[in-house]
Amino acid sequence: MPLHKYAPKMWDALKLKQGIYTRLPQHYLKSLEQKEPTPVHWKPLGVEYQRNPKTGHKERVQDVPIPIYYPPQSQDGLWGGEGWISGFRYANNDKLSTRLRKTWKPQVFKRELYSEILDHKFTIEVTARTLDLIDAAYGFDFYILKTSKEDLNSKLGMDLKRAMLLRLAHKDEALYPDDPVKREKVYNKYKQHFEIPEEEAEWMGLSLEEAVEKQRQLEHKEPEPLFKAYVDNLVEELHIQKLLEPHLTEKK
Repeated sequence: MPLHKYAPKMWDALKLKQGIYTRLPQHYLKSLEQKEPTPVHWKPLGVEYQRNPKTGHKERVQDVPIPIYYPPQSQDGLWGGEGWISGFRYANNDKLSTRLRKTWKPQVFKRELYSEILDHKFTIEVTARTLDLIDAAYGFDFYILKTSKEDLNSKLGMDLKRAMLLRLAHKDEALYPDDPVKREKVYNKYKQHFEIPEEEAEWMGLSLEEAVEKQRQLEHKEPEPLFKAYVDNLVEELHIQKLLEPHLTEKK
């Protein structure tokens, strides 16, 4: 006999259908849908069978993604989808020798990256793949704005995206305050493809806990003192009583 009405793996999905979770914006709830990131450490074959080049027979192939572990420090940098891979190696590079457990880690180094939209330089931990992706996107801002949440796989990256989108949404004059021509040029460069409403940009990249707290603050109302309610009721009663009193009009 099961101990729970629903399996524990379903709890996260079911809690979104009750309480304050149902009052979160629909565009934010849609962003929580799980999507597969772009493969980084393995190349999917995309087929179930392949023909053996030696025998010519059709053989079943294993198209299974490699398990990847993303350490907490990867959320504070931009690793380009790379993570830690656990496996084994042979002690003497010989299949007859002892197998030893090994973890392959990407090379991470700090680089200074400049954002046009935020007009600020950030010192961020990146990998070589991240720098290649930034070059392929023609700039740091384009890389952050174009890359999906699943491929960024970084809390820092999503925070940067939210800050950029908010600045594009309300055209903050704090950007290049002494050079309005350059400010307008930067806005025109990015707004055509990336500008979204401010109410959507405010929720971009928030974790579920942050979104719930934001919704709670939006719904929070300060308690109204009782004396204020009594005074309002008294004023309303006096107003009604005055309207009910007969009015004398003088004939001319």
